[in-house]
Amino acid sequence: MHTLADIATALNRSPQFLRGVQARFELPAFEGAGYSSAYFALLRTIVYLRALNITDESLRELWHIEKKLLQLLHADSTGSPTWFLDSCGATAHPKRRLLLTHYDLGVEVPAKALQLGLNFAEDSLPELFAGADMGADALRVLGDYLKLYSRIRADLSAQDPLLREAMQWATHLP
Repeated sequence: MHTLADIATALNRSPQFLRGVQARFELPAFEGAGYSSAYFALLRTIVYLRALNITDESLRELWHIEKKLLQLLHADSTGSPTWFLDSCGATAHPKRRLLLTHYDLGVEVPAKALQLGLNFAEDSLPELFAGADMGADALRVLGDYLKLYSRIRADLSAQDPLLREAMQWATHLP
């Protein structure tokens, strides 16, 4: 477990900056060493993507889309206040994981299909809508995710030449 100050030091950011991230992404705040390694991994991912010039707006939109997709897939059944980030930092099957939450979809991303009808809740209540309706909604949200994910990947690729040039330039500093 980590303190916010520990995470701030590791990420070379101020605790105030990280509190701003928590507020903008509607993340729970904890006292003392209440931050899990998964929470740390999420903050690290956000800080790294921001350092690579991915806008805060794009990241917040992606965060909301990922959480909505996880709700539609019933991944929010653990009862944990941080259920949406408990997979952060997981490294197995990286091509099957969402960018921010690292949730394993079971198929490689970008995928055009999901294994629908899964309900991870142990004692789930009956659904209000038929499985087909829920599946269509999950596929629509997945489509939204894929559009934004593709745009972010393109933005990251566009940064690559600039980063290489900047690193080369930095080797010549006195």
